[in-house]
Amino acid sequence: MPRRPAPFKQTDVTRALKAAQAAGLKPSRVEIDSAGRIVVGFDGAAPAEPSNPFDHWKAKRHARSA
Repeated sequence: MPRRPAPFKQTDVTRALKAAQAAGLKPSRVEIDSAGRIVVGFDGAAPAEPSNPFDHWKAKRHARSA
């Protein structure tokens, strides 16, 4: 029986986690179904507020307008 290619790669999971972290979220779990769909779960906590003036400035600078 020939081997089927995996529906996802480790780099796909890494990208999903890094994107969540870049958005200021803290992923608590990753689920991957048999079709290869990647679901990143969160603990429900809001992103942390900046603790010092530099972090506050950096957060405002990189904020996206709605």
